[in-house]
Amino acid sequence: MPSVWGYKVAAAKGRFITFEGGEGAGKTTQTRLLADQLQQKGLSVVLTREPGGSEGAEAIRALLVTGDKDRWSSVCEALLMYAARADHWQKCIQPALERGQWVICDRFADSTLAYQGYGHGVDPAFLQTLYQQTVGGCQPDRTYIFDASPDLGLQRARKRLTKTGQNENRFESFDHDFHQRVYQGFLEIARNNGQRCRIIQAKASIPSIQETIWQDIQTEFLK
Repeated sequence: MPSVWGYKVAAAKGRFITFEGGEGAGKTTQTRLLADQLQQKGLSVVLTREPGGSEGAEAIRALLVTGDKDRWSSVCEALLMYAARADHWQKCIQPALERGQWVICDRFADSTLAYQGYGHGVDPAFLQTLYQQTVGGCQPDRTYIFDASPDLGLQRARKRLTKTGQNENRFESFDHDFHQRVYQGFLEIARNNGQRCRIIQAKASIPSIQETIWQDIQTEFLK
């Protein structure tokens, strides 16, 4: 895993926290802020992302997030996502959780269901089979789903890409209808998984979102 995505401090009881949402929702900023807050509490933290987070998964990420939007069929895209997730899970997430570390992950399986399932129409039952074969019965302890409309999110994402000069713009190049399906998919995932998921209003300020998440973490996991 690239050093920019992970660091470790003193051992403590671990949790698996995931952040989800469409392009430009603001979740990546919040993963870093939460990891910093937990570290300041003396907790052991691994900050990671998907697709990616391990050497093999990062190699697959390059295939998924660059190039022409029609580079892969929907099923091929889903299989690549789960190939990356299998390596990430086996080499990063599962070992960290077994060590008692907190894992903060920027995207996980809900993104595959939203993008490849709701967005591209891949059978959810097929995606669930891949999940079971890859991750088994494990689920995140908490998932924050960022509610950002496609118009807002894509505007932010394209501004960021222009500023950084990155070429990871394959998903941003899909049409508005695709991103609208993804957006609605995330909201439905949140509704269907009320115990695990919390919806975050992405229009709020960065400090306000940070405080909302931190209050939830403290209430649920740091009693």
